Amino acid sequence: MKKILLTLLAILLIAPSFVFAQGEKEDENVTIEFWTHEDANRQVIEDQYIADFQSANADTTVNATRQSSKKMIELVQTAFAANQGPTIFNLESHNAYPFVMAGRVAPVDYQALGYEDAEEMRSHYIEGMLDPVTYDGEIYGIPFEGLSWCLYVNKNVFKDAGLNADTDYPKTWEEMVEVSQKLVKRDGSIIERRGFDFRYPYYLEVLVPMVEQLGGSLFNEDGSEAIVGKDAWVKVLDYFQQWGPNGLNLGSPTYKNARKVFNANNDDVAMCLSGLYQEARIKHDNPDFYNSGEWMVVPFPTFEDAVKDTSASFYGQFYMVNADVNEKTQQKAWELVGSMLANEQDYLTEVNLIPPTKTLMNSETYLNMPYADVFNGDMDRAHHLYFGESSTEIQSLLGTAVSNVMLQDLSPEQAYLNLKASVQELIDEE
Repeated sequence: MKKILLTLLAILLIAPSFVFAQGEKEDENVTIEFWTHEDANRQVIEDQYIADFQSANADTTVNATRQSSKKMIELVQTAFAANQGPTIFNLESHNAYPFVMAGRVAPVDYQALGYEDAEEMRSHYIEGMLDPVTYDGEIYGIPFEGLSWCLYVNKNVFKDAGLNADTDYPKTWEEMVEVSQKLVKRDGSIIERRGFDFRYPYYLEVLVPMVEQLGGSLFNEDGSEAIVGKDAWVKVLDYFQQWGPNGLNLGSPTYKNARKVFNANNDDVAMCLSGLYQEARIKHDNPDFYNSGEWMVVPFPTFEDAVKDTSASFYGQFYMVNADVNEKTQQKAWELVGSMLANEQDYLTEVNLIPPTKTLMNSETYLNMPYADVFNGDMDRAHHLYFGESSTEIQSLLGTAVSNVMLQDLSPEQAYLNLKASVQELIDEE
């Protein structure tokens, strides 16, 4: 199996051999190791929440560690494999569920979060959002973000190419190719300006919905068969192959994530996929661009011959607490998380993150945010991305299939067969 599977199996199979050193005795001071992914806007408010919590809890020290999303996942996996996991950490839905299943996450302290029990907590969140952190009726995490991705469009780049973004933005994946061919700039084979590019590590979020639009699916209804609907899978893999350097040369996993260069407005990308949080990051990184009105958000495209109208799968980012730390440390950790997320309006207005409570998502504050109607519309078209025992590895296998067709020029038919065999092997072993 691949390296990532070996790492995950280590996490799942190694029984905790000792209690993490923080707060080993109940009467000692508590040290909370707080690990989360980078977000400059979120860091500002969370650093203040942490400072306030420490002021109110003289016996508690909180050490915050932040890394990129990709690096954070790797660090958390490695740390738990060595039984040195942080006290509090966050993961996306498909990465969170295996930790819950393996017993490495502490159940929520409902009272610390202001709830009577699991039922009351569940009633406060939109339907299905807590499923990836629920097992045997207990909840093991709390989401500070729930979202799907829409298409961000830079109007300036469209104008430079003689296009009107308001009318010429792509509604279908076929139009995405046509428009991107008009927008792309190259120096030889090197792309200097992309019309659009995918978020390549995130295939459960984007590639699977593209397959579903064509009638395929990740699994059949009872979950016994993987990678269902050959024609749909082959067509989508062919789309990626034609998109890549050995096809029309419109983008590639080798280029910097389009979302990360979009904000600069440097004529290097016209469109990217991202969540509502991108708006706050544009405002933070490039306030002139944010205030210019030269960007907009439009729905996730569909194929012209789509048989199902679905958008990018939505997911959650969950704060969870290490089950290996002692009860006092767990309680303090949940109190800290609860104190942070009691400020859900700040997460929305300062960071444009949506703690997916029913109250917040029905609030005037949210509904009046730029393009909230677009994000709501796509959420209505979407479903929660897949999560399961092997979801982390399935994400990796989807990435291998894409890399093989785009960079190794493997035929889409063979990539489909390889993918189907590999994912089927995983679920047969569960």
